[in-house]
Amino acid sequence: MMLPVVRNAETHIFCSQRQTLSMFPSVVWLAVLGVVRVSATSSLGLRPNNLNPRWKTESTPTVDKSHFVSTQGTSFRVKNSDFRFIGTNAYWLSALNSDEDIDSVLGNISLANITVVRTWAFNDVPEIPENGTWFQLVANGTTSMNLDETTGVPKLDRIISMAEKHGIFLVLSLTNNWNPLPLDITTMSSASSSALSKRDILTNNSLPRNTLSNDYGGMDAYVRAFGADSHDSFYTNETIIAAFENYTSHIVSRYVNSTAVLAWEIANDPRCHSSIGGTASCNTTTITSWHHRIATFIQSIDENHLVSSGSQGFFCADCPKLFPRTTPSPSRPSPSPSPSISSRQNKVEPLTKKRILQERKDARKKTRASKLQSDPPSSGVRVRGKWIATPTRQQDDAVLGSAFDGSEGVDFEDILNIPQIGFSSFQLFPDQNSYAPDDPNLSAFNNTLQVGLDWIKRHGDSGQMFGKPVTLSGFGLVTQDNAPSFVPFNSTVAPFANDQIGNLTLKATQIPFGVTDQQRDNVYAQWLQQGILSGLAGMIQYQWGQGNLTAVNGTAISPIIEENGIVPVQSQNGLSPSDGYSIVDQGKDVQQELSRAAQQFVPDS
Repeated sequence: MMLPVVRNAETHIFCSQRQTLSMFPSVVWLAVLGVVRVSATSSLGLRPNNLNPRWKTESTPTVDKSHFVSTQGTSFRVKNSDFRFIGTNAYWLSALNSDEDIDSVLGNISLANITVVRTWAFNDVPEIPENGTWFQLVANGTTSMNLDETTGVPKLDRIISMAEKHGIFLVLSLTNNWNPLPLDITTMSSASSSALSKRDILTNNSLPRNTLSNDYGGMDAYVRAFGADSHDSFYTNETIIAAFENYTSHIVSRYVNSTAVLAWEIANDPRCHSSIGGTASCNTTTITSWHHRIATFIQSIDENHLVSSGSQGFFCADCPKLFPRTTPSPSRPSPSPSPSISSRQNKVEPLTKKRILQERKDARKKTRASKLQSDPPSSGVRVRGKWIATPTRQQDDAVLGSAFDGSEGVDFEDILNIPQIGFSSFQLFPDQNSYAPDDPNLSAFNNTLQVGLDWIKRHGDSGQMFGKPVTLSGFGLVTQDNAPSFVPFNSTVAPFANDQIGNLTLKATQIPFGVTDQQRDNVYAQWLQQGILSGLAGMIQYQWGQGNLTAVNGTAISPIIEENGIVPVQSQNGLSPSDGYSIVDQGKDVQQELSRAAQQFVPDS
């Protein structure tokens, strides 16, 4: 039974009855009645909200500052040495059903030479679930923390402790842009229906809670609970911002002195819209301003850890900047040797529409020349040794696309230049986002490969220009084997679940969705190599997978039903959750590529 214990600035804190009685013996008689009200100065392992953010107890340990990850130019530093890393995503760590499983997963990740894990540090629910993990109840305009040792925030304590044991740093994300429910639409007030507070039962989604990365609550959970009518209310509504800051304060202050935390990631993939639509007034200024506010808030609580964005990395060419890049005043140069490669890289200029379109034109010219040389056309005219092409389909060369026009509300460069942002990150998911128009001279596979190489290089250039580290916080491709379990980030439905199981039901003329395992491994190897060459400070694959986990009915790791030829048998072991990118069972080659990159990804000496 879960008991409401504390009301503090519209926030309750839930503990188990046993915890309540042992922690507050003077109020046992109230606990028997089912409700305990504790003063704001009571200790629950969290800093009281009405105290100064810099408040510390006399018992707060002193930690060597060099043991926290810091930055120096475009590099990370820890223990007075440069630190570059290969990482993996495991958003589901807190959903595991036993501490032994958490320890096993982190141990196996460490064995692959992976030193950073990115995971969710939030788990919002609109009503208290019957089983499984949850960190915060967000409902009816209030928020309530769950401090139960088995199902609540203390699970993060053990994740952090075990990460430190295995020499792993954690990037902890505080909320998510994506949390779809079936009645979320962009043309009406989504908060007007009480059905939104229920689990998704209208989309044939029978997956247990926390299976999908978008089923841990997030921004739209706050929007629904506080009666707002647009996604971008999360960035502008003062009541919602205060609620998010309250949760952030609890989590950040809890781990101020943990050296296993690499950074606080403000949000995963923040945008102006989600399954709940955004307003026309939401733009890059809206989201950049919100980043500045939250980053400043976190730093007022925690001076030990870095703060990062977590955005997809979209650019906004020619947009006005809240934090424009300043260039030093020109001065008379003194004689010096030729500049090094790194110093020449610092001369990269900010993006403009003209520059982007010209670069695309030049790239297509090169790929077309290469194609004509290797595969001359069957028709056309050859003049002076060159093929003059016959008419082809018209290309719209004047359109930047959503990755560069600011329509998603994200300006990577402006966010990167916020003083309180220690480093910035970007993501790469070509199955779900368009980063550039396809080059008609390349195959679909080579377009996917090339767009990733270009996206990585462009962000590496931005890091050099602004003099800050940049990391690739998530990259992935859906394989044909994983396609049946693939669920887009803004959906609850696997679109290929019924027509691509083992590719057995595909029509002869139907091309299967996804790449082959070999193609994925080839792309990952080249993307990782490009990241190293582009000077990225870290790259984090999406996502880790593992079997032989403790299975419990109704949780994200549920028993596997196996056919033994007579009757179905329920296995006691389960697989880690997946939304279509897991490398469990068929990811040994991916692990080898990550391990190989990690061996190359070492500080210059």
